[in-house]
Amino acid sequence: MIEERSEPKGPDPLATRTLNVLLAGIGGQGVLTAAELLAEAAVGAGYDVKKSEVHGMAQRGGVVTSHVRIGRKVYSPIISSGEVDLLLAFEEAEALRWRSEVRSGGTLIVNCLQVAPPVVNLGLFKYPDDPLANLRTFDGTFMQVEASALAVEAGSPRLAGTILMGAASAALPLPVEHWEAAIRLRFGKAEVAEQNLKAFQQGREYAVATARRAER
Repeated sequence: MIEERSEPKGPDPLATRTLNVLLAGIGGQGVLTAAELLAEAAVGAGYDVKKSEVHGMAQRGGVVTSHVRIGRKVYSPIISSGEVDLLLAFEEAEALRWRSEVRSGGTLIVNCLQVAPPVVNLGLFKYPDDPLANLRTFDGTFMQVEASALAVEAGSPRLAGTILMGAASAALPLPVEHWEAAIRLRFGKAEVAEQNLKAFQQGREYAVATARRAER
């Protein structure tokens, strides 16, 4: 469910353009839930949103992707090749797989986690050597987030997706209150919502602190 749309307040950063976000990961990582959170936060902030998904073999660890497009008026749910503004990758090899879809000068945020997909376990493909080293040559803003490790420290590996979304929120022009409303709407139960709100804030603070260190 997506909350009721309201009009953006103040100067509109998306008045003349559409923001393209690609989320990619492995089945079971919460990619689709994260896409819903982003869509709900954007609608709450007053934007038009179009979203599409490719589930793959989600139940068996296959690739899962979601396109989320945000703007004043969005006509297509599919992001054209090479026009991704932000790639949010839940796994290192998936970041490497989809990196070429990000425009020059775009943003790439990746969870520091390696998960071998079924094709690797079957011996059909080799998992790439040191994906993060390859990703650091990205022509744009690159951020690696220890989302899975932070989630375990927070008490549940399932919080990794929310932590990663918190980090992504620092790079997206959506007010925090709309993210928080989306989290409460999505998770419903007060205890679960509160846990995810803390995880979201943890991810956001991690991203802000990382950006400040990079500026020094």
